[in-house]
Amino acid sequence: MDQATPHTIESLAADLRGLGLAAGDVVLVHSSVRALGFVAGGTQAAVAALLEVLGPAGTLVVPTHTSDNTDPAGWQAPPVPEAWWPVIRAATPGFDPARTPSRYVGVLPEVVRAWPGAVRSDHPQVSFAALGPRAAEIVAGHRLDDALGEQSPLGAVYRLDGRVLLLGCGYDSNTSLHLAEWRQAAAPRAEQGASVLRPDGGSHWLTWTDVQTDEDDFPQIGADFEATGAAVVGRVGEATARLMSQRALVDFATGWMDTHRGGVS
Repeated sequence: MDQATPHTIESLAADLRGLGLAAGDVVLVHSSVRALGFVAGGTQAAVAALLEVLGPAGTLVVPTHTSDNTDPAGWQAPPVPEAWWPVIRAATPGFDPARTPSRYVGVLPEVVRAWPGAVRSDHPQVSFAALGPRAAEIVAGHRLDDALGEQSPLGAVYRLDGRVLLLGCGYDSNTSLHLAEWRQAAAPRAEQGASVLRPDGGSHWLTWTDVQTDEDDFPQIGADFEATGAAVVGRVGEATARLMSQRALVDFATGWMDTHRGGVS
């Protein structure tokens, strides 16, 4: 490691302001804390820096997805024996916004999820957590069959004209691009499954149908979007960071998918 001094809440906040993040913003953050370099206070300090910049009028949103609460029949990394599938469906604890940890979205969302005052949506696979005055509005009404669509937290951020911050990660992690997928009239749909809580506190396996996600072209969409000059690229700590309007991104991606995926929105 060759950075001259540790990064701090104050230095990260200065970097975020330099990038264009402002007090009162609604911002959806995707992150790799490791990319920031050494931070005094680690992930907690990174969250504190974001909250310092946003101030009391701003709202921080993060993905708290639980992609392990999916049908084991589709698992590939690694797959599990078919004989295990019914056991997994029957024995997996139902998703609980207060208890179920996020998976595969980095360490920063877990810190936000546990932060005093944070609220979380109740989708058993693609929940989001939020902190701030618009948090409850953003996470409310997250429908099973509109996981990343208009009635999801992504749709709420769009309606609030929020922003997206990619902190040390790329467009393959940019969940807002899924909102453009949900806007495709011909988007392929598939059966989904997850363990959910019953009103009595027990668990049961539930299935429903929703859009089938496909992130393969997300890096190309991101590159084409940045070529329009609509994203601000800079440094936060040691990380490359990208800040953009979520509306501009989703509107661009919707048109891009119309053309390149052959759908009609």
